[in-house]
Amino acid sequence: MQIPKWFRAWSRWAIVGSLLATSFAAETYKGPVPPEPDLPYLLHADHLVPTERAEAREQDSKDQIIYTVPGASSPARTPLAEPIFIFRSENIPAEKLELYRMEVKGGNRQISFPKNPERRMRRGPWPVHLKIQALGEKLYWVEVNQYLDNGEYCLSPAGSTAVFCFQIY
Repeated sequence: MQIPKWFRAWSRWAIVGSLLATSFAAETYKGPVPPEPDLPYLLHADHLVPTERAEAREQDSKDQIIYTVPGASSPARTPLAEPIFIFRSENIPAEKLELYRMEVKGGNRQISFPKNPERRMRRGPWPVHLKIQALGEKLYWVEVNQYLDNGEYCLSPAGSTAVFCFQIY
């Protein structure tokens, strides 16, 4: 059986493409590196903007748990609807980061979760999709993988009250 010409040509291009992809993946990150570990930094061209580090206050109500951060807006701001973060991990694993939109109520930012896990599955809130890529040893590229509307947001390690807030304007 003879191999068709189109298949031989296609396989050559596939090999060349995979070699090019491998060479691009081998490149090292040459951008700015966060000066402080365990704090996500917004990437703005060639400089980094630190997110606002805070501890969310937990309040228990009848059927929900409310996490509140003082202040109506974060001083860390970005115009990007799909922000990118550079994160140097020391104690917080990058894979544990979750991104949520916060509501502004009574001069504070807050997010509420239903106590009933079954209800949460149906109604949310849901974390925003993130793409996390290793750039080097303990250095990560964290990219929001969907378009975000203007507003207040926070990154938080799963199961923690530590939050890293920012605003999209």
